[in-house]
Amino acid sequence: MSARTLLGAAAMIATLAAAPAHAGRSCEEHPLTQTALSEALSTGQALQTALDASGSDVVLIARQGQDLSKYGLKYSHAGLAFRSAPEQPWRVYELLNDCGTADSALWVDGLANFFLENPFTLDALMIVPPPKVAAKLGEVLRDPAALHGLHGSRYSMVAYPFSTKYQNSNQWVLELLASAEASDFRIRTREQAQSWLKMAGYTPTEMHIGPLTRLGGRVFKANIAFDDHPSALRFSDRINAVTVDSMLAFLRARDEGWRVQELKGRR
Repeated sequence: MSARTLLGAAAMIATLAAAPAHAGRSCEEHPLTQTALSEALSTGQALQTALDASGSDVVLIARQGQDLSKYGLKYSHAGLAFRSAPEQPWRVYELLNDCGTADSALWVDGLANFFLENPFTLDALMIVPPPKVAAKLGEVLRDPAALHGLHGSRYSMVAYPFSTKYQNSNQWVLELLASAEASDFRIRTREQAQSWLKMAGYTPTEMHIGPLTRLGGRVFKANIAFDDHPSALRFSDRINAVTVDSMLAFLRARDEGWRVQELKGRR
């Protein structure tokens, strides 16, 4: 449950120490304490129990990595929990940012690792797909070419949802969902995924971020960029991004039978 694997590479981190790759939280480093380890393990176990009972082999999950309440948001980071067969362990497929840089990579995490990086709370969200979508998602997650074909290695925490210049963690998940949801044609590229999302009525979350915040983020943080956003939005302090909330609203609006369950952590 604790292993973390870099997709497309032979590297395996077999310890429980967190790797220097993060998403949905600040990049400040915190020493791993016994309490944090115990909490991550127990939360991962609780999530595993709920996943086992979900009736699906693939589930969209999210954590509250940082406090986004000033934007009216709770969950900051999403991944896809997947098991290749009922007797196999659950793994979390996710895009993570190499902190301090503008780069990202695809990782396969154990459930405990998903909660190991000093999250704001230990609450978790499960969004269970209908069987037809789950089957298609399983096909995508078994296909490394499909996973990497929808991955943009240039990272921005506030990547614009309809641009391929950057990508954030939630955007990668959403574009994978688009590839599974599209029934009229096969999605192979990010451009195709974004075109389908526009046609399907996806609406990103709009946040109001002042010019000083934008300037500070661009100058001092390599993993935040705003130059992919349309000027009309950017210069009126309106930043659009893919969030867990916007994904959930989109999936609910499709009225396909997605099921939502929230797990309350002890913290």
